[in-house]
Amino acid sequence: MAVRLGDLLVQRGVLTGAQRDQIVEVQLTSGRPFGELAERLFGVSPSAIEGAWATQYAMLAPKIDPRLRVPSAKVLGLVERRQAWQFGVLPIEFEGHDLVVCTTEAHLARALRFCGWRIVHPCSFVITDLATLGEALDLHYPMAGMSADDLVQVMQRRWAS
Repeated sequence: MAVRLGDLLVQRGVLTGAQRDQIVEVQLTSGRPFGELAERLFGVSPSAIEGAWATQYAMLAPKIDPRLRVPSAKVLGLVERRQAWQFGVLPIEFEGHDLVVCTTEAHLARALRFCGWRIVHPCSFVITDLATLGEALDLHYPMAGMSADDLVQVMQRRWAS
């Protein structure tokens, strides 16, 4: 069973258990999304909601090793080299009309926003770890001055701030 968004926010110390329960009560009568109510009722930051949502999604999404996949030129052509590195996305394949995109838990929110405005196809996401994504990007979108190590260092700096 998936961990609920409210439970993740309590685990992270963003909400108390009583606040979570109050949001759930309001949600039952209003039908509004939990995250929206947490922001409105208790001033939870959108970034805290987004981070918990990404963790929740990553728990459910399939895990893959993108280095073992060989995306077609057509699929790779949907994302520019710079965008792949900047947003941490690697298009893998089409499943029906959906484009399967590999990313990391840390990149998931940015990847979702990027795919929403840049990719004309519905997207579904699969997850990998940061170093493996960096190696796969290096393989499929080589870029002077960027490496798997650089991707890891950039994300570590972002997490530290």
